[in-house]
Amino acid sequence: MKAIAQERFGPPDVMRLSDLDLPEVGPNDVLIRVCAAALNPYDWHMLRGNPVIARLIPGGLGLTRPAHPVAGLDAAGVVETVGASVRGLQPGDEVFGFCPGAFSEYAAGAADRLAPKPANLTFEQAATLPVAATTALRGIRDAGKVQAGQRVLINGAAGGVGTFAVQIAVALGAEVTGVCRTSNVELVRSLGASRVIDYTSEDFTARREAYDLILDNVGNRPLRSLRRALTRTGTLVINAGGSPGEFFGPVGAMVKAALADRFVRQHLRILPVRQERAELTAVSEFVESGTLTPVIDRTYPLADTAAALRYVEQGHVRGKVVITVP
Repeated sequence: MKAIAQERFGPPDVMRLSDLDLPEVGPNDVLIRVCAAALNPYDWHMLRGNPVIARLIPGGLGLTRPAHPVAGLDAAGVVETVGASVRGLQPGDEVFGFCPGAFSEYAAGAADRLAPKPANLTFEQAATLPVAATTALRGIRDAGKVQAGQRVLINGAAGGVGTFAVQIAVALGAEVTGVCRTSNVELVRSLGASRVIDYTSEDFTARREAYDLILDNVGNRPLRSLRRALTRTGTLVINAGGSPGEFFGPVGAMVKAALADRFVRQHLRILPVRQERAELTAVSEFVESGTLTPVIDRTYPLADTAAALRYVEQGHVRGKVVITVP
């Protein structure tokens, strides 16, 4: 099969279109023929081996070279074969979900991390959902515990997680303010935000408004400033990735927030990482009800995955970038 592989950490140029064997399928796994895969900041962390501290975690990035030579996690495709213990999925089913090694023609993933593809979405649209949409759902509904009528601010509202978070918060009855750059103001407004702040001309933490919930997808404001923009008992949910080259990445900011949470009335939450079918199913319900629509910035063919990652690294993606697999 054709796959995008890398033998060492480094920039996107280390990736090569290669011929590899089909991945092994365990008793609880499913082999899918990948039709589309989406990119996430997670992918360039894997590519570059950053933050370096993550290399020390068993089962993580890998210490001196990538533990998983084929990157990619978000996938949508067609079930090819199923493991002996798999129930509820069969060859020919259209699915989406978390599937390691998604930058390839075929990828194997745990059956309980896949779900039926929403019938009203293309494979390209469905591939955008697993990481970004479930993260948004977790940040707004679970960690944020948003209620109808609350004031919610989403920093990084035009990105992958942000575009989904705006729509989910609106669907749950919140009054949403989105923060983005000038060129994305109309996009964020079209997703349902009642107010949009252009960060190139205004600092949302310097305003007098106070929000019940802030979902921070960017990490470009100090904790004290973010807290100043919260109500006295408001909630801050941190979902901010570090940039390439950092040793600790976002870990320092997360530790600081976790410690401060013990001493303040406000709720400072670190967004947990999960890969669960239940969240995929919940996202599907939003999609099928018409309240959640993926935003795709660009699509690239599998052979151009390195170029797609270079674009993602620039940090100005509108929604998601998708890899199409012939």
